[in-house]
Formats: sequence, C-alpha cells, structure tokens
Amino acid sequence: MKRVLLFVATNLAVIVVLSIVLSLLGVDRILDEQGVGLDMKNLVIFAAVFGMGGSFISLAMSKWVAKRMTGAQVITNPRNEVEGWLVQTVQRQAQQAGIQMPEVAIYDAPDANAFATGMRRNAALVAVSTGLMRGMNRDEVEAVLAHEVSHVANGDMVTLALIQGVVNTFVIVASRVVGHLVDRVVFKTERGHGPAFYITSIVAQIVFGILASTIVFYFSRQREFRADAGGAKLAGREKMVSALDKLRRGVNQPHLPDQMAAFGISGKPAGGIKRLFMTHPPLEERIAALKRG
Repeated sequence: MKRVLLFVATNLAVIVVLSIVLSLLGVDRILDEQGVGLDMKNLVIFAAVFGMGGSFISLAMSKWVAKRMTGAQVITNPRNEVEGWLVQTVQRQAQQAGIQMPEVAIYDAPDANAFATGMRRNAALVAVSTGLMRGMNRDEVEAVLAHEVSHVANGDMVTLALIQGVVNTFVIVASRVVGHLVDRVVFKTERGHGPAFYITSIVAQIVFGILASTIVFYFSRQREFRADAGGAKLAGREKMVSALDKLRRGVNQPHLPDQMAAFGISGKPAGGIKRLFMTHPPLEERIAALKRG
C-alpha cells in the first residue's frame, strides 16, 4: 500500500509546487492573443506536457523518497543469516520473474508490511519491515517478497505513472478553466488574469487532484490482484494465502505513514465512500480471488 499513496502524494506536491513556480514566472500562458479567452489548444498541450512530466518526476523520486520516509536501510553486505536469506530469496524470485536484482532493504516499524518501488523494473527497491520479519514465518515472508517482486516485474509503477499523468492532464485543464471562469464571472476581470485566477486554480487543482486520485486507486486495487497471483506463482499459492490471512487476522496492524500507505502489501479496511480511496482491495477479497484461481 505504501507504493501508491507515496507516489500520489509526491505527485500532488510536485504538481502544486510546479504550478506555483510556473505561474510566478509567467510560463503558463494560456490566454488567446487578445488576452481575453482561453486558448484551449495551448492549455491542453501545456497540461499534457506538465501533467505527464510531473507524474514521471514523482516516479523518478519514488525510491529516494521511500527510503527517507521509512528510514529503509539497503542491505549491501548481509550482516546476519536473516539478511542473507532475504537477499537470496529476492535474488531467486527476481531471476524467476525475469528482472534484474532489486535493492533489498529493511525498515524499522512495528507493523507487518513491505513495499516495492522504483522507476524501472530493472532498478527497483524491495523493502520489508522489522514487524513483518517478527510476525510471519519464512514461508509467509517469502510470499510477501514474491508479491512485491511481481509488482516490479509487472511494471506497476510505470503503469500507475502513465495513469497519473493522464489524470494530471485533465486536472490541470479543469482547474484552469474553473480559475478563468471565477476570475471573469465573479471578479469581473476583463483582460489577462487577476489574483483570483491563480488562487482559484491552485485550490481547484488540489481538490480535483484528490478526487481524481480515486481513479489511480482503482487501478491500484486491480494491480494488487495481479501481484497476488504473481506472488502465488513465485512462492506457492498456499504460502500467499497464508500470508494474506495472517495480515487479515491482524498480525501487527498496518502503521505506515499515510503518504506511504499505498506502497505496502496490506491496507487499512474501509467501507462506503472510503473504499474509493483504498489502494488495496479488502484482504478477504484477495484471499477469495487466490482460492478461486
């Protein structure tokens, strides 16, 4: 769950900061030659370049941000048998999945969780919490690692970056249109843009960005089922079911930072409208899907 929420939160921050900077520099010229109406062609081009760029900047930062958000320590030279087993297990699974060896890390947290991130499937990071290592047996940890390696092999972060880029494009266009209308209709600005345009655009962009994130979260939930299936293929179906069932029964409840929640293997249960903002399907649904498959 960590992977996606961190990416979405970082993306939103990058987009907002870049929007403010470009507005101050006057780079985002989206008015027609008369300075009265919106030049929709330029706006869409600007939004597409800016939206996709912001998404992939966030993706490029994802591994660096993840390490610092969790304090994950990459295992370069295993210091004990446990670290050696982790590295060997990930190496074996990576070979099976047809990807290069990811970095392997451990971060100190009481919850049982793990995450994988990175801009490229052949330059990824797989990290596990100390709570996971304490709360699960090795078969279950192996299944969790296989789930994360499957995320990497499936290229899930790049897929989500593309989806986020498209979402960003629509959000940027919609927020500028709203800002323009408020500036013209409410504040009666006749030419150019006044302060109301910039303030309204930024506020609308944040609101639309949060609402549009439900689209990214929907695709994230679908990718979890696929990663579970991949984990079952790499480690064994029974091991994968056992690991998810232990998470369901509450072995060390998830306690990741909110910005990182979408990057982990488990998530907080939610219902109603909150389900729209879930990065992971309920564990009961994931277990049932594995048993059916």
